Formats: sequence, C-alpha cells, structure tokens
Amino acid sequence: MHFSELKKSISYIIENNTKTSIKLQSICNLLKNEVEYYNWVGFYFKNEAKNELKLAEFAGKPTEHTIIPFGKGICGQVAVSNQNFVVQDVTEQNNYISCGLQVKSEIVVPIFVNNENIGQIDIDSHTNNPFSKKDEDFLEYVCLKVATLF
Repeated sequence: MHFSELKKSISYIIENNTKTSIKLQSICNLLKNEVEYYNWVGFYFKNEAKNELKLAEFAGKPTEHTIIPFGKGICGQVAVSNQNFVVQDVTEQNNYISCGLQVKSEIVVPIFVNNENIGQIDIDSHTNNPFSKKDEDFLEYVCLKVATLF
C-alpha cells in the first residue's frame, strides 16, 4: 500500500473507532502490516509529570523498554530535542537502546499537542538505510492525526 492510501486508512481509523487505545493499536497494526520495512511500530507517551516515556500500543515483538528516560536512546533524545530523528544504521549511534539484534535502523517522530511534545511514534526496521523523506513526511502526518485524539 502506498503512503497516499495509508493516509486515507489512518484518517478512517481516527474518525471511526471509539477508544483512543483501539485507534492507536489499529494504526500500529496497519503500518507494520502494510510497510514492508516497518518491523516494529509503537507509540510512547510522556509518563505524567515524570521525565520519561511510557510505551503504549505497539505491533511487533514485545520489548523490555516500556519506560525510557528522557535523553536515553533515540526515543528519549526526541523527547528532549522535539525533532524527528532518523537513524539509518543503529550501530553508528552511541546513545542507542537495542531492542534486538535484528534492528538495523529506527525513525522517531514526535507528537505535539498545543506545541507540547506529548509522545512519539517509533519505528524499527530490520533493514539498513530504509527511511526516506517520504517516510518522515508520512509519519508527521500520522502524528498530526494522532494529536487530534488528545
């Protein structure tokens, strides 16, 4: 499925399910199943008043990284920088939290509500160098849609 078709599916999910958790899980499942190199897809959100992220819905292998301190790993760095982070080769990152030997690359895009970073979408790939500007643009769209739920 092409990103333009996926955008339509994301909009449908956001507009037609009732519970936020169901919407987020449906988005994770859709992206993991429809984008060949999206091998793990999950949402992390700020854990109340703590300076940490908490894993919410995801699709892929379970991870032990359900809590990530701000600044640690790719997700934790995005929580601090408020900017997209694309890592085409995780072995080149010294502040990387390994979620498995198969993970070769990662992309994380923040979710903003009222100019505040409330969370992010995190995608791991078992392929080196798979992410393009099209992925980044598409995931920014996903995050804009998800932001409407909060």
